[in-house]
Amino acid sequence: MTQISSPAPAPAISVWLTSADRSRLFECTENAAFFQTGAGVGPAITLDPAQTRQTMEGFGFSLTGGSAMLISRLPTDVKQNLLNELFLADADGIGVSFLRLSIGASDLSECSYSYDDLPAGQTDFELANFDLDAGDREVVPLLLEILALNPAIKIIATPWSAPRWMKTNQGSVGGKLRPECYAVYAQYFVKYLLAMRERGIAVHAITPQNEPQNFKNDPSMVMDAAEQAEFVKTYLGPALVEAGLAEVEILCWDHNCDVKEYPLAVFADTGARNYLRGSAWHLYGGDISVLSEMHAAYPDMKLYFTEQWVGSDGEFGGDLMWHIRHVLIGACRNWSSAVLEWNLAADPFCCPHTPGGEARCVGALTIDGDRVERNVAYYIIGHAAKAVRPGAVRIHSSEDLLPNVAFSTPDGKLALIVLNDGDTAVGFDIRYRELAARAEIPAKSVATYLWPAD
Repeated sequence: MTQISSPAPAPAISVWLTSADRSRLFECTENAAFFQTGAGVGPAITLDPAQTRQTMEGFGFSLTGGSAMLISRLPTDVKQNLLNELFLADADGIGVSFLRLSIGASDLSECSYSYDDLPAGQTDFELANFDLDAGDREVVPLLLEILALNPAIKIIATPWSAPRWMKTNQGSVGGKLRPECYAVYAQYFVKYLLAMRERGIAVHAITPQNEPQNFKNDPSMVMDAAEQAEFVKTYLGPALVEAGLAEVEILCWDHNCDVKEYPLAVFADTGARNYLRGSAWHLYGGDISVLSEMHAAYPDMKLYFTEQWVGSDGEFGGDLMWHIRHVLIGACRNWSSAVLEWNLAADPFCCPHTPGGEARCVGALTIDGDRVERNVAYYIIGHAAKAVRPGAVRIHSSEDLLPNVAFSTPDGKLALIVLNDGDTAVGFDIRYRELAARAEIPAKSVATYLWPAD
């Protein structure tokens, strides 16, 4: 007797949906649609898993000193539930997989400080006074709690300023690194990385300077391209190698998409490029397509998108549409391996921040006492971090119908993030290989589709 095998079940799609009017907030529907054999009948987004692009390393936020302080002050059970939600991908977790830290203060610390502050007129070329606990003391303990949940989380760190005594203006705002301090500043990085490692925290990557053309923030420091190239090739790169930290990746720039000439000039210095792994980017100016230009010029250099803020003068729907189009989909489609929004948490008044720091930064979370509110950046990152786990590979997807980006995940699934920023719902087919599934995305919405590849 001949046994007839049953046909393989059609792959089922799970969908997470967020709408500009907040009627749906990362709303999950399992078995929302099923693939069937055939080409489909309507407009389509077509995926080709055989056409692969960059490997994704993660999605996340900056864990500023202020963020760590606010989260750490939550009641124990509230804090633990929040950390589970943020850093685990199962159940209701969004699976944040990448964090950015400031080396010393950022402008969202309570005050400007470095790890080696001295009275005016004094210097410390031996770094005898280096103290990782000089400020933002909640960061390390909170990071250890996060790493207990997700030991594989990646960390990139960057300074807003060198210690004041190393700078030409002896101040926390603006100024440049004094030439005679290049070597000691490289050792300052080494001290930081080793101190973090001693506490059980491995920093994956660093950039030499946050926003090196920003001379107004508190703190800040200016560093031109020639200076950054010289610092990397002659001081920072060799110092990391000598200290046994060669695996810590160095990325240049860490500023906007409107000055591609800066990272191109740094990469053009072959001595600096020998120590560099890539470049880091923000989008307060320019167009995200510049990242593709960088990839074309230096395909062996990775790209990270490390910062984009949400301002208190914005509104949820408009910010959702813009950030999904330009930051999340835009950075990924233009070869970025990581995408980070700016501040993880702030209070209802956009505090804390330094006296001269940005006073309008809305956190992905607003923390008010023991109450936690989830804001637009939380959903922006959640739409990628949940489904697109580290090691996923971006694959080809057609882009003539709706803004989108697609991935093949390490656990054998396909993920598709789609934006409809128009005023009417759009129906379309999702196609790959010989399969098609019918989907519809409401107006002013973002959807993440996830299904087994086979």
